[in-house]
Amino acid sequence: MEKNNIKLTTAEIAILWRTYIHNTAVRCFYKHFLQHLQDVEIKSIIEEVVVLIETVIGKIEAIFEKEYFPIPKGFSDKDIDLSAPALYTDLFALSFVYRGGQIIIPHYANTLTKVTRIDIYTFFAECLYSEAELHKKSLNLMLSKGVNDRPPNIEYPKSVEFIQHQPSLINTWLGEKRPLNTLEITELFVGIERNAIGLILLMGLIQVTKDKEIKDHLLKGKKLAEKKIDIFDKLLRENDHLIGFPVTMEVTNSTISPFSERLILFIISATSQVSVSALGDALSIFLRKDLVAHFSLLLADVMKYGGEGLKLMIERGWVEQPPQPIDRNEFYKS
Repeated sequence: MEKNNIKLTTAEIAILWRTYIHNTAVRCFYKHFLQHLQDVEIKSIIEEVVVLIETVIGKIEAIFEKEYFPIPKGFSDKDIDLSAPALYTDLFALSFVYRGGQIIIPHYANTLTKVTRIDIYTFFAECLYSEAELHKKSLNLMLSKGVNDRPPNIEYPKSVEFIQHQPSLINTWLGEKRPLNTLEITELFVGIERNAIGLILLMGLIQVTKDKEIKDHLLKGKKLAEKKIDIFDKLLRENDHLIGFPVTMEVTNSTISPFSERLILFIISATSQVSVSALGDALSIFLRKDLVAHFSLLLADVMKYGGEGLKLMIERGWVEQPPQPIDRNEFYKS
């Protein structure tokens, strides 16, 4: 079979489709940011982000057109009001790029392990490189502006050690009294950082959402983000690794929504999906029983919350159906 005749696999279809939907969604946020940015350095990065997003969207459209595959609807200028006042400050726009990189880079890296057609592999490899470069720029700029906290430092160990196989030591290692190790400290710190950015996002969206049912859902998400920050912060404080995490007010006083309610629900639903993955990853490396208990309960909370958001979207007819294979059971009906 010639290379040009190789059809897209289900994995490639799913990844291209999902990447397209998510890029059209975040494009709306970046377009809103660009309308109001004052900081020249931040504006330059946001402009680069928009160019990359437009490039990714355009290339996926070209792939689908070549395959005679229907292009998803996604989100468009109909989901954004460019005349609306600024909802977030310049610094939040910068942190949005930084947080986006934390989500998108693992997505592209994971994608490379699932695709097999070389042109699709090359496309996502290029996406990964470009996103990593932008993330590095946003990180450097955040550090230069003093709006990014580094994870805690520790004294370097003097030698390599192994856990001894003794019941008393195993109980200490798996119990709640053992000091946090570097793997656990990292997950707790990143969890605080991730939820702090999400909390600011929610604060702005709550402020402009008119639909009571959607606003109640966002308020519930805000409480859940605050709960996670409190738990992670307490665990770090108990081990003298971090004292608080300042969540600065990066939301303006505007009450005019720049975004459609469909877009708002989608973005929050997407962040819930990311949170499920992050909590699961953390659980896979924890050994302290109290950490496992905390994260297991939070995982259940986030999954429930995500399900409630999806239900709201389905009830309003706002969920675009992912590509489906033929239901052959229909052929068997008499």
